Amino acid sequence: MRADGTLAQAAVPVALITAIALAAFFAPRTEHLCLLLVAAPTSTAAFASARFTAGTALTASAAMFVIDRHNGMLRSPILPIHIAALLLVSGFVVAARALHDRDLRELTQVRAVAKAAQKVVLRPLPRQLGPLHVACTYRAAAAYAMVGGDLYAAARSNHTTRFLIGDVRGKGLPAVEDASALLGAFREAAYQHATLPELTAALESSVRRHLAQLTDSDPESSEHFITALLVEIPDDAPLIRVISCGHPSPLRARRGQVTALPIPHPAPPLGLADTAPDTYHVDTFEFGPADTLLLYTDGVIEARNTTGGFYPILDRASSWNWEYPHSLLRHINHDVDTHTGGHLQDDLALVAIQRAPDPDTAQTPDSHRPPHPMQAHP
Repeated sequence: MRADGTLAQAAVPVALITAIALAAFFAPRTEHLCLLLVAAPTSTAAFASARFTAGTALTASAAMFVIDRHNGMLRSPILPIHIAALLLVSGFVVAARALHDRDLRELTQVRAVAKAAQKVVLRPLPRQLGPLHVACTYRAAAAYAMVGGDLYAAARSNHTTRFLIGDVRGKGLPAVEDASALLGAFREAAYQHATLPELTAALESSVRRHLAQLTDSDPESSEHFITALLVEIPDDAPLIRVISCGHPSPLRARRGQVTALPIPHPAPPLGLADTAPDTYHVDTFEFGPADTLLLYTDGVIEARNTTGGFYPILDRASSWNWEYPHSLLRHINHDVDTHTGGHLQDDLALVAIQRAPDPDTAQTPDSHRPPHPMQAHP
């Protein structure tokens, strides 16, 4: 601990001990104000370590000895009773603080592990993928978790960028295994299949194998599924290709208008879909320079306010500033928190994608801003 921090911590107990000692010296000897010294270690335990609290208790005991000596109780049986009472109470306080410190260390370790797990399972997306400016954010519903049942990923190959966003049935930590399996499959298959239907069929096969392996340990694995949206954006064509597997439709901001892209023929969620590529329908939409696409999970649209009302994403979207992806996601997170009062009931993931006005354009001004954190939003 730094010296200035130690001095700041010592100020409170020293002030208490000094004030009580002075009051005891000037008070009548029949008033045992020294008993108030127990306030010093008790208050110190609220903000200082167990060791520091124990030191405060010993200092208060010394002050009590001086006060009782001043009051002529050096040979009185009251002196050891006073000191024993102070030390007994201080012992309970120090023990409670020690348990608190142990829990705090464990929590710090858990958060460090969660942060490492997030980097492995849910890798942050690059800010720039070809001509695309990208921003992402993730917030887990489980307390202190940094990864859960929502997922996203991106892969770039042959002048094309592919995105995946998905939502595992369930939420929080129990859904991490399913999310991890799909992410691993996408990161491999995205480079092996020429078309989006072939990629989707490969992901369905991977999810089925994963769920089959869980059957012995989890009898309910047959009921698991993952809603997913796959998006393909070529560098040299002003369009996007989309396959939805039961996932919410993305929003597109184009020429000042925000619309939800219509997906007339969505496939079933992964785990319940088909392994034949020709069963997947590709929807194609315009996506030109300066257009922005927002991918999201149902943790956004199913966020409820105190009266049970869902978050009206399309109504709110028209008032957002879509110019910079990172600023857009910061605004959405703040707006969702305002709507829910800061209490998320489900995991939430967002990915904003903007095509640069010119494929050779350098980073946008927004790219120099700090990204929105992907861990649990404070």
